[in-house]
Amino acid sequence: MAIAPLSLAPLFLAGCTRNHFPQYPPDYREYAYVTNGGSNTVSVLDLVNLRQDRVLQVGQEPTGVAASPTRNEVYVVNAGPANGNGSLSVIDAEKNKVASTIALHKRPYFIDVSRDGKLGYVANSGSNTVSVIDLEKKKEIGVVGVGEAPGLAKISPDGKSLVVTNRDGGSVSIVDPVKMRVRAVYSGCPQATDAVILPDSSKAFIACSGGHQVMSVGLARPDSPNEDEHADRMLALLDVGKSPVHLAMKPDGGEIFVSNFDSDSISEIATGTNEVGGAYLVGAHPANAIVSADNSLLWISDFNADSIGAYSIDDGRLLKPPVRVGGGPDALAFSDDGFLLLAADAHSGDVSVVRTQSYASNGSIRIGTLFTMLPAGQQPNGIAVKSFHVR
Repeated sequence: MAIAPLSLAPLFLAGCTRNHFPQYPPDYREYAYVTNGGSNTVSVLDLVNLRQDRVLQVGQEPTGVAASPTRNEVYVVNAGPANGNGSLSVIDAEKNKVASTIALHKRPYFIDVSRDGKLGYVANSGSNTVSVIDLEKKKEIGVVGVGEAPGLAKISPDGKSLVVTNRDGGSVSIVDPVKMRVRAVYSGCPQATDAVILPDSSKAFIACSGGHQVMSVGLARPDSPNEDEHADRMLALLDVGKSPVHLAMKPDGGEIFVSNFDSDSISEIATGTNEVGGAYLVGAHPANAIVSADNSLLWISDFNADSIGAYSIDDGRLLKPPVRVGGGPDALAFSDDGFLLLAADAHSGDVSVVRTQSYASNGSIRIGTLFTMLPAGQQPNGIAVKSFHVR
Protein backbone atom coordinates (compact mmCIF):
# COMPACT_ATOMS: atom_id res chain seq x y z
CA MET A 1 0.00 0.00 0.00
CA ALA A 2 1.46 3.34 -1.03
CA ILE A 3 1.46 6.18 1.44
CA ALA A 4 1.44 9.87 0.60
CA PRO A 5 2.51 12.66 2.96
CA LEU A 6 -0.33 14.69 4.40
CA SER A 7 -1.39 17.36 1.94
CA LEU A 8 -4.93 18.15 3.00
CA ALA A 9 -6.21 19.19 6.38
CA PRO A 10 -8.82 16.91 8.00
CA LEU A 11 -12.30 17.75 6.77
CA PHE A 12 -14.75 19.50 9.05
CA LEU A 13 -18.00 18.57 7.36
CA ALA A 14 -21.05 20.78 7.48
CA GLY A 15 -23.03 18.09 9.28
CA CYS A 16 -20.86 17.83 12.41
CA THR A 17 -21.87 15.33 15.03
CA ARG A 18 -23.84 16.44 18.06
CA ASN A 19 -20.59 16.52 20.04
CA HIS A 20 -18.95 18.75 17.44
CA PHE A 21 -16.13 16.33 16.66
CA PRO A 22 -14.39 16.66 13.29
CA GLN A 23 -15.13 14.06 10.65
CA TYR A 24 -12.21 12.73 8.64
CA PRO A 25 -12.06 11.25 5.15
CA PRO A 26 -11.74 7.43 5.05
CA ASP A 27 -8.14 7.58 3.86
CA TYR A 28 -6.92 9.77 6.73
CA ARG A 29 -4.66 8.39 9.46
CA GLU A 30 -3.27 10.17 12.50
CA TYR A 31 -1.25 8.66 15.33
CA ALA A 32 0.47 9.90 18.47
CA TYR A 33 3.70 8.17 19.47
CA VAL A 34 4.38 8.28 23.22
CA THR A 35 7.78 7.31 24.63
CA ASN A 36 7.55 5.37 27.89
CA GLY A 37 10.89 5.81 29.64
CA GLY A 38 10.18 3.25 32.35
CA SER A 39 8.78 0.55 30.06
CA ASN A 40 11.21 0.66 27.11
CA THR A 41 8.20 1.00 24.82
CA VAL A 42 6.34 3.41 22.58
CA SER A 43 2.54 3.59 22.83
CA VAL A 44 0.88 4.21 19.47
CA LEU A 45 -2.42 6.06 19.89
CA ASP A 46 -5.00 6.26 17.10
CA LEU A 47 -6.22 9.89 17.14
CA VAL A 48 -9.00 9.30 14.60
CA ASN A 49 -10.71 6.60 16.64
CA LEU A 50 -9.28 7.73 20.01
CA ARG A 51 -7.92 4.39 21.15
CA GLN A 52 -4.60 2.69 21.70
CA ASP A 53 -3.46 1.12 18.44
CA ARG A 54 -0.51 -0.92 19.75
CA VAL A 55 2.62 -0.91 21.91
CA LEU A 56 6.06 -1.13 20.31
CA GLN A 57 9.17 -2.45 22.03
CA VAL A 58 12.12 -0.11 21.43
CA GLY A 59 15.49 0.40 23.12
CA GLN A 60 16.25 1.04 26.76
CA GLU A 61 14.85 4.21 28.33
CA PRO A 62 13.27 5.96 25.32
CA THR A 63 13.21 9.74 25.70
CA GLY A 64 13.13 12.11 22.73
CA VAL A 65 10.75 11.51 19.81
CA ALA A 66 10.19 13.37 16.54
CA ALA A 67 8.16 12.81 13.38
CA SER A 68 9.63 13.25 9.91
CA PRO A 69 8.20 16.27 8.07
CA THR A 70 8.57 14.54 4.70
CA ARG A 71 8.29 10.77 5.24
CA ASN A 72 5.94 8.56 7.21
CA GLU A 73 8.57 7.86 9.84
CA VAL A 74 8.96 8.57 13.53
CA TYR A 75 12.32 8.64 15.35
CA VAL A 76 12.75 7.54 18.96
CA VAL A 77 15.91 8.20 20.97
CA ASN A 78 16.78 5.41 23.42
CA ALA A 79 19.11 6.67 26.16
CA GLY A 80 20.38 3.16 26.85
CA PRO A 81 22.14 1.88 29.99
CA ALA A 82 23.88 4.29 32.36
CA ASN A 83 27.36 3.41 31.14
CA GLY A 84 26.55 2.16 27.67
CA ASN A 85 25.53 3.45 24.28
CA GLY A 86 22.05 4.38 23.20
CA SER A 87 20.26 4.03 19.89
CA LEU A 88 17.70 5.53 17.54
CA SER A 89 14.60 3.49 16.66
CA VAL A 90 13.00 4.29 13.29
CA ILE A 91 9.25 3.56 13.25
CA ASP A 92 7.42 2.99 9.97
CA ALA A 93 4.18 4.94 10.52
CA GLU A 94 2.39 3.08 7.71
CA LYS A 95 2.86 -0.30 9.40
CA ASN A 96 3.45 1.02 12.93
CA LYS A 97 6.46 -1.17 13.52
CA VAL A 98 10.15 -0.57 14.19
CA ALA A 99 11.79 -0.65 10.76
CA SER A 100 15.42 -0.11 11.76
CA THR A 101 17.75 0.81 14.63
CA ILE A 102 20.72 3.17 14.39
CA ALA A 103 23.56 2.95 16.91
CA LEU A 104 24.35 6.12 18.85
CA HIS A 105 26.76 7.13 21.62
CA LYS A 106 26.38 7.38 25.41
CA ARG A 107 23.11 8.64 26.89
CA PRO A 108 21.43 10.35 23.93
CA TYR A 109 18.30 12.24 24.94
CA PHE A 110 16.83 14.34 22.15
CA ILE A 111 16.48 14.44 18.36
CA ASP A 112 15.68 17.32 16.04
CA VAL A 113 15.02 16.89 12.32
CA SER A 114 15.89 19.27 9.49
CA ARG A 115 13.02 20.90 7.65
CA ASP A 116 13.66 18.79 4.53
CA GLY A 117 13.61 15.60 6.60
CA LYS A 118 17.06 14.50 5.42
CA LEU A 119 19.12 14.93 8.60
CA GLY A 120 18.63 14.28 12.29
CA TYR A 121 20.67 15.76 15.15
CA VAL A 122 21.01 13.86 18.43
CA ALA A 123 22.67 15.21 21.57
CA ASN A 124 24.70 12.48 23.31
CA SER A 125 24.80 13.57 26.94
CA GLY A 126 27.24 10.89 28.12
CA SER A 127 29.69 11.47 25.25
CA ASN A 128 29.66 15.28 25.10
CA THR A 129 28.88 15.04 21.39
CA VAL A 130 26.16 15.55 18.79
CA SER A 131 25.49 12.85 16.20
CA VAL A 132 24.50 13.86 12.68
CA ILE A 133 22.22 11.20 11.18
CA ASP A 134 21.45 10.66 7.51
CA LEU A 135 17.77 9.75 7.86
CA GLU A 136 17.47 8.56 4.27
CA LYS A 137 20.40 6.12 4.51
CA LYS A 138 19.74 5.41 8.20
CA LYS A 139 23.29 5.92 9.41
CA GLU A 140 25.46 8.33 11.37
CA ILE A 141 27.53 10.55 9.09
CA GLY A 142 29.27 12.82 11.59
CA VAL A 143 30.02 13.51 15.25
CA VAL A 144 30.64 16.98 16.69
CA GLY A 145 32.30 17.51 20.08
CA VAL A 146 30.42 20.08 22.18
CA GLY A 147 30.18 20.97 25.88
CA GLU A 148 29.59 18.84 28.93
CA ALA A 149 26.39 16.73 29.01
CA PRO A 150 24.50 18.20 26.05
CA GLY A 151 20.79 17.57 26.43
CA LEU A 152 19.37 19.12 23.31
CA ALA A 153 20.47 20.03 19.78
CA LYS A 154 18.12 22.14 17.65
CA ILE A 155 18.57 22.96 14.00
CA SER A 156 17.54 26.40 12.71
CA PRO A 157 14.77 26.56 10.08
CA ASP A 158 17.30 27.66 7.43
CA GLY A 159 19.57 24.72 8.33
CA LYS A 160 22.60 26.96 8.91
CA SER A 161 22.88 26.88 12.72
CA LEU A 162 22.69 24.10 15.29
CA VAL A 163 22.08 25.22 18.88
CA VAL A 164 23.28 22.82 21.59
CA THR A 165 22.50 23.21 25.29
CA ASN A 166 25.25 21.82 27.53
CA ARG A 167 23.51 21.13 30.82
CA ASP A 168 26.47 20.21 33.03
CA GLY A 169 28.77 22.66 31.30
CA GLY A 170 26.38 25.57 31.84
CA SER A 171 27.00 26.70 28.28
CA VAL A 172 25.58 26.90 24.78
CA SER A 173 27.44 25.69 21.68
CA ILE A 174 26.58 27.06 18.24
CA VAL A 175 27.55 24.53 15.57
CA ASP A 176 27.97 24.98 11.84
CA PRO A 177 25.97 21.94 10.66
CA VAL A 178 27.51 21.94 7.18
CA LYS A 179 31.14 21.99 8.32
CA MET A 180 30.22 19.98 11.46
CA ARG A 181 32.27 22.11 13.80
CA VAL A 182 31.61 24.48 16.69
CA ARG A 183 31.39 28.16 15.68
CA ALA A 184 30.92 29.73 19.10
CA VAL A 185 30.45 28.88 22.78
CA TYR A 186 28.64 31.02 25.37
CA SER A 187 28.99 30.31 29.08
CA GLY A 188 26.97 31.67 32.00
CA CYS A 189 23.83 29.59 31.45
CA PRO A 190 23.66 27.16 34.42
CA GLN A 191 21.96 23.87 33.55
CA ALA A 192 21.16 25.01 30.02
CA THR A 193 18.07 23.05 29.08
CA ASP A 194 15.48 24.00 26.48
CA ALA A 195 16.00 26.15 23.39
CA VAL A 196 13.90 27.70 20.64
CA ILE A 197 14.95 29.36 17.39
CA LEU A 198 12.97 32.10 15.68
CA PRO A 199 11.25 31.24 12.38
CA ASP A 200 13.63 33.55 10.48
CA SER A 201 16.66 31.80 12.08
CA SER A 202 17.97 35.12 13.44
CA LYS A 203 17.97 34.35 17.19
CA ALA A 204 17.98 31.51 19.67
CA PHE A 205 16.67 31.63 23.23
CA ILE A 206 17.98 29.18 25.83
CA ALA A 207 16.51 28.35 29.25
CA CYS A 208 19.12 28.41 32.04
CA SER A 209 17.19 26.14 34.39
CA GLY A 210 19.82 26.20 37.15
CA GLY A 211 19.04 29.86 37.82
CA HIS A 212 16.46 32.41 36.74
CA GLN A 213 17.49 33.58 33.30
CA VAL A 214 17.00 32.99 29.58
CA MET A 215 19.94 33.59 27.25
CA SER A 216 19.36 35.33 23.92
CA VAL A 217 21.89 34.58 21.16
CA GLY A 218 22.06 36.18 17.72
CA LEU A 219 22.80 33.58 15.06
CA ALA A 220 25.23 34.28 12.23
CA ARG A 221 23.67 35.55 9.01
CA PRO A 222 26.58 36.09 6.57
CA ASP A 223 24.28 37.48 3.86
CA SER A 224 22.77 40.16 6.08
CA PRO A 225 23.41 43.80 5.04
CA ASN A 226 24.12 44.46 8.72
CA GLU A 227 27.75 43.50 9.39
CA ASP A 228 27.01 43.03 13.09
CA GLU A 229 24.91 39.99 12.15
CA HIS A 230 27.63 38.20 10.17
CA ALA A 231 28.84 36.33 13.27
CA ASP A 232 27.16 34.67 16.24
CA ARG A 233 26.83 36.95 19.28
CA MET A 234 25.44 36.81 22.78
CA LEU A 235 22.72 39.43 23.04
CA ALA A 236 21.30 39.33 26.56
CA LEU A 237 20.61 37.40 29.74
CA LEU A 238 16.97 37.96 30.58
CA ASP A 239 15.68 37.66 34.16
CA VAL A 240 12.65 35.39 34.50
CA GLY A 241 11.36 33.16 37.32
CA LYS A 242 13.19 30.44 39.23
CA SER A 243 14.12 27.24 37.36
CA PRO A 244 13.00 28.05 33.82
CA VAL A 245 12.65 24.57 32.32
CA HIS A 246 10.72 25.02 29.08
CA LEU A 247 10.23 27.62 26.35
CA ALA A 248 7.04 27.81 24.27
CA MET A 249 7.20 30.04 21.21
CA LYS A 250 4.24 31.51 19.37
CA PRO A 251 4.05 30.17 15.81
CA ASP A 252 4.68 33.68 14.50
CA GLY A 253 7.85 33.93 16.66
CA GLY A 254 6.82 37.20 18.28
CA GLU A 255 6.77 36.02 21.88
CA ILE A 256 8.17 33.23 24.04
CA PHE A 257 6.58 31.92 27.22
CA VAL A 258 8.88 30.54 29.90
CA SER A 259 7.74 27.83 32.32
CA ASN A 260 9.32 28.76 35.67
CA PHE A 261 9.06 25.44 37.51
CA ASP A 262 9.99 26.62 41.00
CA SER A 263 8.18 29.95 40.83
CA ASP A 264 4.82 28.49 39.76
CA SER A 265 4.74 31.10 37.02
CA ILE A 266 5.24 31.86 33.34
CA SER A 267 7.27 34.76 31.99
CA GLU A 268 6.59 36.45 28.67
CA ILE A 269 9.49 37.52 26.42
CA ALA A 270 9.14 39.83 23.41
CA THR A 271 11.60 38.32 20.94
CA GLY A 272 12.09 41.45 18.85
CA THR A 273 13.26 43.61 21.75
CA ASN A 274 14.60 40.95 24.16
CA GLU A 275 12.36 42.31 26.89
CA VAL A 276 10.54 40.41 29.63
CA GLY A 277 6.98 41.67 29.70
CA GLY A 278 5.97 40.21 33.02
CA ALA A 279 5.38 37.07 35.04
CA TYR A 280 2.02 35.43 35.76
CA LEU A 281 1.19 32.91 38.47
CA VAL A 282 -0.20 29.65 37.13
CA GLY A 283 -0.53 26.20 38.72
CA ALA A 284 1.97 24.27 40.80
CA HIS A 285 5.26 23.64 38.98
CA PRO A 286 4.60 24.41 35.31
CA ALA A 287 6.71 21.93 33.34
CA ASN A 288 5.72 22.40 29.72
CA ALA A 289 3.61 24.64 27.52
CA ILE A 290 2.40 24.96 23.95
CA VAL A 291 0.83 27.80 21.94
CA SER A 292 -2.22 27.37 19.71
CA ALA A 293 -1.76 27.78 15.96
CA ASP A 294 -3.66 31.09 15.97
CA ASN A 295 -1.29 32.54 18.64
CA SER A 296 -4.19 33.15 21.04
CA LEU A 297 -3.90 30.54 23.81
CA LEU A 298 -1.03 29.14 25.85
CA TRP A 299 -1.70 25.68 27.30
CA ILE A 300 0.37 24.88 30.41
CA SER A 301 1.00 21.53 32.08
CA ASP A 302 1.08 22.07 35.86
CA PHE A 303 3.11 19.07 36.97
CA ASN A 304 2.30 19.07 40.68
CA ALA A 305 -1.30 20.24 40.28
CA ASP A 306 -2.28 17.41 37.91
CA SER A 307 -3.94 19.93 35.64
CA ILE A 308 -3.69 21.79 32.36
CA GLY A 309 -4.20 25.55 32.40
CA ALA A 310 -5.20 27.78 29.50
CA TYR A 311 -3.77 31.31 29.39
CA SER A 312 -5.33 33.90 27.09
CA ILE A 313 -2.37 35.67 25.47
CA ASP A 314 -4.37 38.67 24.23
CA ASP A 315 -6.16 39.20 27.54
CA GLY A 316 -3.20 38.34 29.77
CA ARG A 317 -5.21 36.09 32.07
CA LEU A 318 -5.75 32.47 33.00
CA LEU A 319 -9.04 30.91 31.98
CA LYS A 320 -10.78 29.20 34.88
CA PRO A 321 -11.06 26.47 35.92
CA PRO A 322 -8.02 24.43 34.81
CA VAL A 323 -8.57 21.00 33.26
CA ARG A 324 -8.00 18.15 35.69
CA VAL A 325 -5.90 15.43 34.07
CA GLY A 326 -3.71 12.49 35.16
CA GLY A 327 -0.81 12.55 37.58
CA GLY A 328 2.23 14.64 36.68
CA PRO A 329 1.34 16.08 33.26
CA ASP A 330 4.44 17.09 31.34
CA ALA A 331 4.94 16.80 27.55
CA LEU A 332 2.19 18.33 25.41
CA ALA A 333 1.22 17.98 21.75
CA PHE A 334 -1.67 19.04 19.54
CA SER A 335 -3.44 16.89 17.02
CA ASP A 336 -2.75 18.26 13.55
CA ASP A 337 -6.04 20.17 13.38
CA GLY A 338 -5.58 21.56 16.91
CA PHE A 339 -8.88 20.02 18.04
CA LEU A 340 -7.18 17.81 20.64
CA LEU A 341 -4.44 18.51 23.15
CA LEU A 342 -2.49 15.50 24.43
CA ALA A 343 -0.70 15.48 27.78
CA ALA A 344 1.73 12.74 28.85
CA ASP A 345 1.04 12.04 32.53
CA ALA A 346 4.39 10.94 33.94
CA HIS A 347 3.08 9.73 37.30
CA SER A 348 -0.14 7.95 36.30
CA GLY A 349 1.23 6.39 33.11
CA ASP A 350 -1.43 7.56 30.71
CA VAL A 351 -2.21 10.27 28.18
CA SER A 352 -4.96 12.81 28.82
CA VAL A 353 -6.94 13.80 25.74
CA VAL A 354 -8.31 17.33 26.09
CA ARG A 355 -10.75 18.96 23.68
CA THR A 356 -9.40 22.45 23.14
CA GLN A 357 -12.89 23.76 22.39
CA SER A 358 -16.31 22.28 23.03
CA TYR A 359 -19.88 23.44 23.53
CA ALA A 360 -22.10 23.49 26.58
CA SER A 361 -25.74 22.45 26.38
CA ASN A 362 -26.77 26.08 25.97
CA GLY A 363 -24.45 26.49 22.97
CA SER A 364 -21.78 28.50 24.77
CA ILE A 365 -18.13 27.75 23.97
CA ARG A 366 -16.02 25.99 26.58
CA ILE A 367 -12.22 26.17 26.40
CA GLY A 368 -10.55 22.96 27.54
CA THR A 369 -12.48 19.85 28.59
CA LEU A 370 -11.09 16.41 29.35
CA PHE A 371 -12.53 13.92 26.86
CA THR A 372 -10.78 10.67 27.71
CA MET A 373 -7.63 9.03 29.05
CA LEU A 374 -5.62 6.62 26.92
CA PRO A 375 -3.19 4.06 28.36
CA ALA A 376 0.57 4.49 28.13
CA GLY A 377 3.50 2.75 29.81
CA GLN A 378 5.60 3.72 32.80
CA GLN A 379 6.91 7.30 32.89
CA PRO A 380 5.64 8.60 29.54
CA ASN A 381 7.88 11.53 28.65
CA GLY A 382 7.50 12.54 25.01
CA ILE A 383 4.83 12.80 22.30
CA ALA A 384 5.09 13.15 18.52
CA VAL A 385 2.10 13.26 16.16
CA LYS A 386 2.15 12.00 12.58
CA SER A 387 -0.69 12.22 10.06
CA PHE A 388 -1.04 11.17 6.44
CA HIS A 389 -3.45 9.97 3.77
CA VAL A 390 -3.35 6.42 2.43
CA ARG A 391 -4.00 5.63 -1.20
